[in-house]
Order: sequence, then structure tokens, then C-alpha cells
Amino acid sequence: MLTVTQLAKKFNISRATLLYYEREGLLMPAFRSDNGYRWYGDKEFLQLESIVAYRSYGVSVASIYSLVTQPDSRSQAQILNDQFNVLEQEITKLRKQQKAIVTLLQEPTLLEEKMVSKKRWVEIMQAAGFDEKDMRNWHIKFESMEPEEHQKFLESLGIEETEIKSIRDLS
Repeated sequence: MLTVTQLAKKFNISRATLLYYEREGLLMPAFRSDNGYRWYGDKEFLQLESIVAYRSYGVSVASIYSLVTQPDSRSQAQILNDQFNVLEQEITKLRKQQKAIVTLLQEPTLLEEKMVSKKRWVEIMQAAGFDEKDMRNWHIKFESMEPEEHQKFLESLGIEETEIKSIRDLS
């Protein structure tokens, strides 16, 4: 059994955060001793592990609450998918802001330096052990599973439209 402070230290979070999770109904102690100490067991440890993971993905406390207390209301996949979409919107918004700043500064190289280019992406894939055939298969799979996202990804690398078409035509 662990106290609030001990449990918080295990997850590198503050004691206040742990108490906040209790107030929000996410994590309740296994029991309280006569002197008011909260004690947490294995079940609570595992539950906090899930909470901390969800928070690291940016999932709101309210969404985590519905996962923890009403597991049938919204599935984990739905909540994570929603969070993925929120992050995608934020990334798109931030990229537009970057482009606006670059335009105002009239320094287009600033944007190019901060983005992953086709060349850099190929270097990353090769460093991960991908050869030409593996990369082709990766594109084929991406295209078959998420054609619109594949298009957006290729555009984000700054690839010309004709090359994007030939890459997408592989499948």
C-alpha cells in the first residue's frame, strides 16, 4: 500500500495532482486510516497508470472520467480518435500561424528549416532500416488505408504534385 505522496512520486506527478484526480472522481484511495491518510493499492496504481497515460496523450480529465466510471459510454478508441483529431486541428492551425509569420518576416527559409523535408524523411526511414522496397511498401499500405492522409503527408514534405501522383500511383 502507498500513501498519496509515495504514489505521486512513483508517477512523477505532484501530490496536488493526485488529490485533484480524487476530487474529480478519477481515482479514489483503497481506504483511509483513522488518522485520515489515504492508502492506494495495486488496483489504484494500475488505474493511475492509465490516467497518467491518457493525460500524456492530451485527453481531458472529463473524457478520462467517462472512460474510468462509465466504460460503456464511449470507447477508448473513440476518445483517442477524437483526441487525435483535436491534435491534428491544432497542428494545422500552428502550421498556418508559422506560414503567416514567415510571410510577415519574408523569410521562407525559416519554415523550410523547421519542417521535415522529403530528404530528411528518407534519411529517417533509412536510419530505421528501411530500404527502397520497404519504403515503397510503406507508401502502398498508407495509401490503401488512409489515402487522404497520405496525400496530406506527402504535401507536408514539400514534394511536387507530379511526384506525389507517382508515389500514390504505386498502389
